[in-house]
Amino acid sequence: MSSSEGASTGGPTSGSTTGSSGNAGTTLLNSNSSHDHPSQIITRPRLQELVREVDPTEQLDEEVEELLLIMADDFIDSTMNAACLLAKHRHVSTVEVKDVQLHLERNWNMWIPGFGTDELRPYRRATATEAHKQRMALIRKTLKKY
Repeated sequence: MSSSEGASTGGPTSGSTTGSSGNAGTTLLNSNSSHDHPSQIITRPRLQELVREVDPTEQLDEEVEELLLIMADDFIDSTMNAACLLAKHRHVSTVEVKDVQLHLERNWNMWIPGFGTDELRPYRRATATEAHKQRMALIRKTLKKY
């Protein structure tokens, strides 16, 4: 176990994950306390189960399992840190589902169906300016010549 593994789920996830969904975040952290490493959200048996769902004949090397577990913990840690920052930006002391949803949607292009509300609107890029449209038309016209 590397030194970053033990600290990866400490911090803001331990007490501030409650919100509109009750104690789901805290329950998730406490439910794995009897497995290999209490600080890991995803355990080796759960990772192996996920791999079997994708391909029942696939076996992961021990090093690959360890790397995937570390990456999963780091992903969860960074997501929760970002969600905490969003909650802080909203001037509230609890992380809500919409904070996690916003981070996942904007930074990872992920939408988890069935959680929260449809309050978040799809992220849209700003409309192109008229000058940009003219430049693009000129480029297309030039490319057609060749």
